[in-house]
Amino acid sequence: MNPLRIYVDLGMTPDVREVLERGTTGHELVFPKVPISSVLVKAERDPQFRSADVAFGQPDLQAISEAAQLKWVHVSSSGITRYDTPEFRAQMAQRGISVSNSARVYNEACATHVLGFMLAQARCLPWALKSRAANGSDSWVSLRNSCTPLRAQTVLILGYGAIGKRLAEMLRPFDVEIIAHRRKPRGDEGVAVITDEGLPEVLSRADHVLNILPDSSSTRHFFNAERFELLKPGAVFYNIGRGGTVDQDALLTTLRSGGIKAAWLDVTEPEPLPDDHPLWAEPNCFITPHIAGGHADETLTLVQHFLENFDRFVRGEPLVDCVI
Repeated sequence: MNPLRIYVDLGMTPDVREVLERGTTGHELVFPKVPISSVLVKAERDPQFRSADVAFGQPDLQAISEAAQLKWVHVSSSGITRYDTPEFRAQMAQRGISVSNSARVYNEACATHVLGFMLAQARCLPWALKSRAANGSDSWVSLRNSCTPLRAQTVLILGYGAIGKRLAEMLRPFDVEIIAHRRKPRGDEGVAVITDEGLPEVLSRADHVLNILPDSSSTRHFFNAERFELLKPGAVFYNIGRGGTVDQDALLTTLRSGGIKAAWLDVTEPEPLPDDHPLWAEPNCFITPHIAGGHADETLTLVQHFLENFDRFVRGEPLVDCVI
């Protein structure tokens, strides 16, 4: 294969860049003057991109359409919201351009984050950490009795991809019932699977509802007032997918009415929520600032994942995490 021109808009430290350079020896790396500061940030258009064969990062959509010799786009995030449109998919299919993401980089961290949410809820940690209740007092007894083991509870996972699969693996020792929701089951989920038809019944009995849905036109406000009303009293709602998949006004109403026990959110709309947003004041709503996928040496892991796929691309083998 002739040397490839690889455009990389991901910011990285010199030691990580050295790893990337070693892994692409014999090919040309091209960097913008100002790299993106986060995998969640949209890159600016760069004239250098027009001659790229491979793109790694968060390339601009218009730049992709103008890059005549582009052969592969590797997105440096798990979500592909800005690329997940019928028009973009059709363009990539017509031009024969492969698109992969970095789902495997983030599945462990995201699954751990959700599990942390679930365990904190089960053990009443937000309340226990603030309490100075004396042993044997009414408040002490109440706090102890509010803790609920996960064993035998039902966990519904919506958006069952790499993160959901890893979370299911982590949850197995807790002896919970795991149900995955997919519009089109593939048969390799390893857990019980339902489609939209079975969703109302499972929502009505699930103890934990985990939303890992991507943001798209079909998932916009997927969790609306109607679906929140289906949740059984005492259910706990979690969202580490995308903020736009939840109608936050409907969530607020559900929390205030006691329709659900609590909500744990790593994503919101907008991000961050304004200081005066009412969700901040809800005693049973807990929000982290979109850090579920974050982990030590994150950029190095991204680069290593790209290099694994780069070797596959050069050898003509199927790409890992190929999404288009």
